[in-house]
Amino acid sequence: MLPTSLSPVHSSSLYSPSLFPFSPFPSSSSSSFSSSSVSLQPFSHRLCSLRLYNNAHLRITYKSNGLKLNCSLKEPLKVMISGAPASGKGTQCELIVRKFGLVHISTGDLLRAEVSSGTEIGNKAKEFMNAGRLVPDEVVTAMVTARLSREDAKENGWLLDGYPRSFNQAQSLQSLKIIPDVYIVLDVPDEILIDRCIGRRLDPVTGKIYHLKSFPPETEEIKARLITRPDDTEEKVKSRLEIYKQNADAISTTYSHIMKKIDGNHPKEVVFEVIDSILSQVQKDKETKMKLGKSNPSTSVQDNWRGIPTKLNNIPHSRDIRKYFYEDVLQATQRAINDGRTRLKVEINIPELNPEMDVYRIGTLMELVRSLALSFADDGKHVKVCVQGSMGEGALAGMPLQLAGTRKILEFMDWGEYEAMGTFINIGSIGGKEVDEQDDLFILVAPQNAVGNCIIDDLRAMTDAAGDRPVILINPRLKDLPASSGIMQTMGRDKRLEYASSFENCYFFRLLYYAGTQYPIMGALRMSYPYRYELYKRVDDPSGKEKYVILSTFPEKPSTDEVNDAFEGKPRNESKKALGFWGFLSGIF
Repeated sequence: MLPTSLSPVHSSSLYSPSLFPFSPFPSSSSSSFSSSSVSLQPFSHRLCSLRLYNNAHLRITYKSNGLKLNCSLKEPLKVMISGAPASGKGTQCELIVRKFGLVHISTGDLLRAEVSSGTEIGNKAKEFMNAGRLVPDEVVTAMVTARLSREDAKENGWLLDGYPRSFNQAQSLQSLKIIPDVYIVLDVPDEILIDRCIGRRLDPVTGKIYHLKSFPPETEEIKARLITRPDDTEEKVKSRLEIYKQNADAISTTYSHIMKKIDGNHPKEVVFEVIDSILSQVQKDKETKMKLGKSNPSTSVQDNWRGIPTKLNNIPHSRDIRKYFYEDVLQATQRAINDGRTRLKVEINIPELNPEMDVYRIGTLMELVRSLALSFADDGKHVKVCVQGSMGEGALAGMPLQLAGTRKILEFMDWGEYEAMGTFINIGSIGGKEVDEQDDLFILVAPQNAVGNCIIDDLRAMTDAAGDRPVILINPRLKDLPASSGIMQTMGRDKRLEYASSFENCYFFRLLYYAGTQYPIMGALRMSYPYRYELYKRVDDPSGKEKYVILSTFPEKPSTDEVNDAFEGKPRNESKKALGFWGFLSGIF
């Protein structure tokens, strides 16, 4: 009799012809196979399951007339999709299910199914619905979790449609380790959405939906009996859109690193081509990681996600906190470079990475630089790490205090056991002559102006020589400083500032304090390319533990007034008054 499971030491025998009285695989010396499933004829022995190691799964299921052997190297997709009313989300869900075979899960359908089946969850939901109240998050989440735990969703993957709808719902799914591979957002202008909604008509006889412009009824008879749905008035559509935007903003921070925003203002076939390309690439990446024995990157990142670390005013920071920021910066930078961005800057201002507060913190900044350089070198890129040299001449020669000895620190750092330094990683200065043909990208350590001297000219020469190769500035300080006589440099100032602003943030993190203080921390402002700026408020739990709660998001770096308004709970469109109690939250710029 065959065993019900095989230990890893016996895994090779799964390919042995002697294991079965007949062989389901081609008689070949190669262990590879292309068939996704093989049907076997009736077999007298009872089997519970077989495990095929090396990250492939061998499943045997019973039928009345025999066994079905399912061997698959595919890792099921886990997809979330979001879109405003009339964004075409329903149509895209149908196309996704048809192409990828995912289990489509909609909370509306689930509620109706659970209620009609009389399940425990359905009965709880029915009580709230009958009372005219919203079904609580915990009930909906329990319902979604139960559906995702079914075998078809586990084996085929799932498409979660329109859920979660709030930050709390998203966090509940995170805590339950329900983590998507990709979060698709259909983006359609409001005026198009409103037109789509108010132009919709329902045929009460057939239940078919028409649109007066884009999908008119076939006959005058049908046209005469069409009705407008109660929710399709302009006033109600605008209200629903506002609610959707608030919900979308709330959950975008949870899934920002895997969000794919798609222009939905195109024919459905064109929109699906983009979605198809994204999902196919995600599927390919999952299979590649699976074959290499690596975990899904999006899952591993989310499993370790803790939000913003706490106790950031306690220095030195723990290794875990430093690692959190290094990985956060790395992922944002990689996304920006993969999108073809070439002039980037990282601005991160926490005590451990801020040499302005303590020059000894430059060592931690070097650790961040090393993490970035080694990661890109692992991908086969030649990286040049650059530190500006002495500026000025004669008695005026010198360099900023924070950068003194930085090059020596880099040279003496441990660059790993694979001899990356000198091969894939080299150290240089800032300037056009430092750019070599073999260099793929450049990481510049805290380039900054000094009193009486400007780094901009050397920096411009370097970026001109680099061409379309990425140049990444780590904590740059490119504002003009006074000359040695105390007079601000004015000649060419506009051009210098214009050049400095040509570098776009791929990562931004700054703690917020009361004006003129470094304690206590009031909140934080974070941006990770390509997503929005996220404003957090630090709060203390009743237990005494601190946490960061998101207040708002912004498409661009918010002004001081916008930050203050968010902390005070003012609407964004409220006319500006005096700054009042909060004053200036220091260090935003």
